Amino acid sequence: MGRASDQCGAGGRATLLVLADGRFPAGGHAHSGGVEAAVRAGRVDGVATLALFCRGRLQTAGLVAAALAAAAAAGTDPLELDALADARTPSPALRATARRLGRQVMRAARVIWPGGELDRLAALRPRGAHHPVVLGVAARSAGLGDEDAAYCCAYEAAQGPVTAAVRLLGLDPFEATAVLARLAPEIDRVVADAVRAAHTGTEALPAASAPLLDITAEAHAAWPVRLFTS
Repeated sequence: MGRASDQCGAGGRATLLVLADGRFPAGGHAHSGGVEAAVRAGRVDGVATLALFCRGRLQTAGLVAAALAAAAAAGTDPLELDALADARTPSPALRATARRLGRQVMRAARVIWPGGELDRLAALRPRGAHHPVVLGVAARSAGLGDEDAAYCCAYEAAQGPVTAAVRLLGLDPFEATAVLARLAPEIDRVVADAVRAAHTGTEALPAASAPLLDITAEAHAAWPVRLFTS
């Protein structure tokens, strides 16, 4: 497995920006990453608590997703990774969300960066594979490396809740973006840990858990009225 600095020549940094862009048509804008439930519960009520929430999500769900994406981008069997992702996602609501996002990424990636690996995964998982696994395969099809895929997932783990919190709480967008910017060193560390684990093998992939995110995801899915899908 090579790091992105070694592999990114085929895809280039501009390709990475396309894949990581919040406007990439993968449906991520409809998901809050759990922050909607945290806002209703009063655990996130401003910039300071948003930063804590994002830091916790980054170190748990973000790390797991980044490692799965890195492994997929490096060529590990995506079906094996999809099974590992299932085992690391105890919440049925979050599993459904991950597969829904995976389907959306797959649809976009097959148009933008068509390739045999994407076609094979789509055929074997017609109802959708987990989002980080599909993202990793998409990154590979785009000529990107394992580190690139890990960065996409780690960044999204914090960026999604930050963007959602601006809408939910009416936060100053400048202050909210500052939260994301200040998390940059931690995103770097999570990516480094994720890629290191992916290099070691599937048995070393992290399984960090966030039980409160799982519990609130199930409650959120049952709300009759909500702003975000998850």
